[in-house]
Amino acid sequence: MTFLKHWWLALFRVLTILGVGAALGFYFGSIASGLLVALMVVLLYWSYQMFRVEQWLSEVAEEPPQAAGVWGLLFDYIHRLQSQSAEAQGRLESSLHYLQDSLKSMRDAAIITDPWGNIAWMNDSAGSLLGISLDKDEGRPLVSKMRLPNFSDYLAVGDYQVPLRIPPSSEQKRCLQVEVSTFGGGDKLIFIKDITEQYKLEMMRRDFVGNVSHELRTPLTVLKGYVENLQSLDSELVSKIQRPLVQMDMQVVRMEVLLKDLLWLSRIETIEGADKTLPIYMTDLVAEIIEDLRAAYPERKIDTHLEHDDVILGDATELHSAVSNLVVNALKYSGHDDLVTVEWKLDAGFPTLTVRDEGEGIKPQHIPRLTERFYRVDKSRSQATGGTGLGLAIVKHVAVSHNAELLIDSVYGQGSVFSMVFKPHQKGTQAALQ
Repeated sequence: MTFLKHWWLALFRVLTILGVGAALGFYFGSIASGLLVALMVVLLYWSYQMFRVEQWLSEVAEEPPQAAGVWGLLFDYIHRLQSQSAEAQGRLESSLHYLQDSLKSMRDAAIITDPWGNIAWMNDSAGSLLGISLDKDEGRPLVSKMRLPNFSDYLAVGDYQVPLRIPPSSEQKRCLQVEVSTFGGGDKLIFIKDITEQYKLEMMRRDFVGNVSHELRTPLTVLKGYVENLQSLDSELVSKIQRPLVQMDMQVVRMEVLLKDLLWLSRIETIEGADKTLPIYMTDLVAEIIEDLRAAYPERKIDTHLEHDDVILGDATELHSAVSNLVVNALKYSGHDDLVTVEWKLDAGFPTLTVRDEGEGIKPQHIPRLTERFYRVDKSRSQATGGTGLGLAIVKHVAVSHNAELLIDSVYGQGSVFSMVFKPHQKGTQAALQ
């Protein structure tokens, strides 16, 4: 209301000046000349006030010029905006300085880039880890100073939910992990961590599992051969030890399955960072798996709904393993007359594989741990079905390496639903599991 009041007063003053000019013009015999002179007076006054505004802003004076009416309000409004902007800039600079002070003491490399990807700031660890210097490289593109595999693609994609792991190479001896956060108007805070020791421990673990699994295959083969030979002898000779032989044979078979899963999981972990670039027709792959399982479980009911025809990029062997594990689990942990449904369709725009069973379901407290190695909801039931506790761990690794998400939904007493949701394939976003 105050501004409107001053606006009407300003308009009244202009009309008054024009009226006085018209009256003087009428007195001197030319109303048009009087109006022109009055208009020039108004324009000169406005030009003078605009000059004062320009001079005040250019000199960055603290106090605004004194003026009456609308111009006084305008000066006060601009001064208020300046004060608010200065306070906001001060808070931002204080927060930025606090952030930089906090990041300076970190052992991990921390780099801030502007919206165009140029280096704006870095801590000392970035210099020692990456060989770049703030004094020399400030304002230069970060990707031109860090020639790391997939790094530029990872920054360009803009999906930073999964960290980027860069394994050692002939040029880069360290194993690095990159995490990115965006803030402000497109600035990025990039953390680069040296995880070489963790990477070596993982490789040692994988090598150990692979080597032990290979070494155990030979004695198990020998043991299985002797058990089969004993079972083939005359029934009267082996009648007293028939039950122990059957139990030994079952345990040998279970150990062979366990070693097979361990070797396969070790293989997947070893190559999980590789790009999955081969086109896979999932409709054909799922149909082939279901046909094989119907032959293996002729008495079971398996229903399929294959509605999505597009291909995905991936590894056929790994996907075959993941789908087989999900369907076989549904068959093992549901009743003889229960229906198992396999669907391949678009769900919310994403290709989704869903395996649904009508078994006894899973209690909520077990669901978060289902993909852990060797985790079993019911050990006695797993032993009876021949489960190793590695099936869902394999499925999870396959899902992650294919940029997919494994979702598990179950209602105890009603059944379970396992889904693999495939996101768009993005080069450079494959990251190793921790």
